[in-house]
Formats: sequence, structure tokens, C-alpha cells
Amino acid sequence: MNCTTEQAQPGRRPIPLVIGLDLSLVSTGIAGTDWADALRPKAGLRGHARLDWHLREITERTRAADLVLVEGASYGHGAQAGHHELAGLWWHVTQMLWRRGIPYAQVPPVQRIIYACGVANPAKDHPKNVRARVTKGMVRDAVAQRYGLECEGAGRYDKADAAVLALMGRDWLGMPVVDVPETHRRALAGVAWPAEAQMTL
Repeated sequence: MNCTTEQAQPGRRPIPLVIGLDLSLVSTGIAGTDWADALRPKAGLRGHARLDWHLREITERTRAADLVLVEGASYGHGAQAGHHELAGLWWHVTQMLWRRGIPYAQVPPVQRIIYACGVANPAKDHPKNVRARVTKGMVRDAVAQRYGLECEGAGRYDKADAAVLALMGRDWLGMPVVDVPETHRRALAGVAWPAEAQMTL
């Protein structure tokens, strides 16, 4: 059992290391429950070289994880540029986790938003063409306000998304960082959780 930088209380089980991954070809968010980072390959890196860079970085940073939450595909973006390559990255990463025996959960993007904001479309009152961008900001604000985790600089939205995933995992394991309203926690029911994780943690 690995522990995060948080301290386990005497007489209580160790705190598992849960990591969230918001995979992206240009800025992968990776986070625990009290830290967040963005993995950004050098400009000009493409194709197999870029996939290999991401995989090496993610492999190293998840080496000690007890549970990893990976954001699933957004099927509404299937026709966008890079979708085929991004799908390849997702399979490379989850295959690596499977091979190393690290349980992982697949989280639909909408469940991440619900867990952070309480609703699936928190920016519905904004013009349609800016809702996605506004939602990213709302998720980031929620991470800062509820959990005190400030996500700044390049890749800040990716960092915040990954942090929400990690926080969802801790909640599912019965060790939430803070109390979360049921309007938000209902998102946990829409996640494909690994059965073996709760058996071993």
C-alpha cells in the first residue's frame, strides 16, 4: 500500500495513492488529491515519438499508484483532428496499467463535470459557442474553492480535470478528502470502476 503526502491517522488504514489522468496529445493532466501537473511534450513532437514520450512520463509517475482514474473518450469529438492518435494513447496507457496490475477506472467526461459542479452542463446559461470553455473554468474554480488546490499556468484546465478524477477515486474508496454533496457524488455511479480495487485497498 502506498501513501500520499497526506498523513494517515493512527489506527486507520493507510491513505491510498490515487492518480487522475486527463489524457491529451499536447497537455496531459496528471494529479493526485493534493497536487496537479501538466505533461506537455516539446513542440514539433508528433506521431509515435509523441506517444512514446507520454507513455514514458505517465509510466514513471504512476509507478506507485494504487488506483488510477482515466478520463474516457468524448464520442462527440470523434471527428476532430488527432482523435485517432489520442485513442491510441488511451489504449497504450491503460494497457500499461493493466500489465503492471494497477487497477484503473474509466470516467466519462460528463461524470467528471458533475462531480466538480453538481450538474452536467453548468454553463447552460452562456452562449452555446463558449459553454465548453466556460465549463473548464468552472471546474477549475470548483477544485480551488472546495479542495484548496490552485491549478495555474500552462495546462491549468487539464490539471484541474485530472485533480477531479483523483478526488473521485478517493471518494469511491471511502476516503474522501472533503465532504461532497450528493448532487455531486451521484457522478460516481456513472464510472466504470475496477472490481479488484476495493478488494485490495
